[in-house]
Amino acid sequence: MKNRVIGALVASLLVPQLASAESAISSITKAWTYTHTASGVTSEISAFDSNTNTLWVAGVVGVDVLNLNDGSLVQHIDTTSYGFINSIAIHNGVAAFAIESSTITNPGIVQFYDTSTRSLTGGTNTLTVGALPDMLTFTADGSKLLVANEASPSTYGTRIGTSVPRVYGPAAVDPVGSVSIIDMNTRTVTATAGFTGVTQTGSHIRTNTGMDIEPEYIAINASGTKAYVTLQEANAVGVLDLNTNSFEKIIGLGAKDFSLPGNQIDPLNNGTISFISPNVKGLYMPDGIAAYEVNGKDYMVMANEGDFRADDGDRITAGSLGAEAPLNALRVSATDSSPGDLYAAGARSFSIRDEDGTIIFDSGDFLDKKAAELGIYDDGRSRDKGVEPEGVELFSINGRTIAAIGLERTLKSAVALYDITDPANASFLDMIVTEGDLAPEGLKAFTVNGLIYLAVNNETSNTTSLYSITPVPEPESYAMLLAGLGLIGFSARRKSKV
Repeated sequence: MKNRVIGALVASLLVPQLASAESAISSITKAWTYTHTASGVTSEISAFDSNTNTLWVAGVVGVDVLNLNDGSLVQHIDTTSYGFINSIAIHNGVAAFAIESSTITNPGIVQFYDTSTRSLTGGTNTLTVGALPDMLTFTADGSKLLVANEASPSTYGTRIGTSVPRVYGPAAVDPVGSVSIIDMNTRTVTATAGFTGVTQTGSHIRTNTGMDIEPEYIAINASGTKAYVTLQEANAVGVLDLNTNSFEKIIGLGAKDFSLPGNQIDPLNNGTISFISPNVKGLYMPDGIAAYEVNGKDYMVMANEGDFRADDGDRITAGSLGAEAPLNALRVSATDSSPGDLYAAGARSFSIRDEDGTIIFDSGDFLDKKAAELGIYDDGRSRDKGVEPEGVELFSINGRTIAAIGLERTLKSAVALYDITDPANASFLDMIVTEGDLAPEGLKAFTVNGLIYLAVNNETSNTTSLYSITPVPEPESYAMLLAGLGLIGFSARRKSKV
């Protein structure tokens, strides 16, 4: 009887390990949700400050500083007197705000706040950068701050002629897209990297859309020597050399063939989810990007959201190019598509690419189909870009690299988790689905006292949710637990008698 009881105890101890044998994650628990209604902040991007144990959430009108322990509001910082805030990053007690001018084509600013006083720092605290600073990030050592100046035009260029694909001329007022590089030791803009004359490689770089190249998001490699910048509307990524502070190349990201196995899409908003393999291609057009290193090589993780001009002047229906049902309602690029050769915006996936832009892994049609399986696929977005993967965040668990991919267009907030430790063999782990939250925009992972957290900023529901992620205990942890109960010795003795 005693042996049976101990055997049952051993089995109960091993069940969690067996249940999660293929995953580095044991459990995911929501710690709290904060609704930003009172301040009017649109929950878009967040940054964690370890000095004060606070989460800073930015969106349009300002920043809400939240207590990490319970999600309560510590303070609201109103930025409307300066312009509209688009992004925030924190390093060593300094919070950097990216603020666009109230006139979108005018230069924007970066401001520095002390995270302890939650007020502008002493000394130089405001720098002028390019128009529409959309995102900013520190190098790992905090010595540099990079700012993506999207620089959208106020009015896009007009169509030239009637040819198909369409061609648009340059915009009348279109500030130059660029990346500002700030030296944090001197608090000065030491360089502004642009794209004129930069070498282009790859394919399907969009240059006839009535606007110039617009940087969207920045990822810096582990060594701080290169930055990878998504050029979303151009369907490209720029490689920025941080030794010379100039772009070394622009890589065209090509197109995804939706007719191939594993790349199916649902092109109809007809109330029925039906995945098919149509003769259509998708331009990757990534939004969020992250970078990590494996065996000394950089890899880029991209959320292939897809995007058109803000005025949708480069968007048409496939039916206007002669496509018949079920493709007639599909929205495609007017500057890339022609009858029988259709290009949609976005790849409805996330990709991992090497430094040269070669695809090492793509999630195919998995994200759309997983959302459908979970009952959160929004059929109303079928003819556009499906679940629209938007944000990317990387974190580490027990030596494994995990990618969190935010899906902007699902019926409930959804974040897919993948193990990408081996870039060529990335594997799906789980989907975080949250009732009451909608449209994750920004993701931020961080560690506090050995505990892993993931903050999710949900733009449409205007909420920020914090999750704690528990790793599967490593084998030695179970060995120590069993040893503490005297079970390893028992097991060995029992085996010796068999």
